[in-house]
Amino acid sequence: MIAAHILIQAKVGMAATVAAALRDMPGVVETASVAGPHDVIARAQVQDTGEPGRLMISRVQALDGVLRTMSCPVVHL
Repeated sequence: MIAAHILIQAKVGMAATVAAALRDMPGVVETASVAGPHDVIARAQVQDTGEPGRLMISRVQALDGVLRTMSCPVVHL
């Protein structure tokens, strides 16, 4: 299981809408609206680093109101 945090910049006034849409997306464990350079953070889990992860990120990027995303895989040291 691979975990990642997805940092999302949303259109003005769309952060709550994006966060709500993410909650229903398979693989998304948690979402939060935040202040700072990003508007929403999602915590996601996928089976591997291959196609499932790319498919989930493409779904996030396709949501109405999403301007930009940054994926941060969790690394256990």
